[in-house]
Amino acid sequence: MQWIDSSHLSLGLFFVGLYGVISQRNVIKTIISINIMDAAAILFLITANLQPGSVPPIAGGDPSRMADPVPQALMITAIVIGVSVTAMCLALFIRMAHRYGSSDWEKIVHRVED
Repeated sequence: MQWIDSSHLSLGLFFVGLYGVISQRNVIKTIISINIMDAAAILFLITANLQPGSVPPIAGGDPSRMADPVPQALMITAIVIGVSVTAMCLALFIRMAHRYGSSDWEKIVHRVED
């Protein structure tokens, strides 16, 4: 059995999230779809330069076999930013749901225009 390459997996996840953003009318489902796209981008960037047989960059190991720690550090930062953006989106959604009484994009836009 052949395993799916991580770049194909991340590309597939990204397009699943993109489909969710385009097709969903519910605000919560749109936020979840954006999170799926974020996770796919993080997965792609972490595994983009993955070398078989590399070891974690921990002191005492052979420096020639160590994985590059920079993408890992940047992706930890991206995860923190993603969680912050999600929290902000959910807070704005709660405010919007209280004000307009709906979680449907079309109903909210219609009520804002009136």
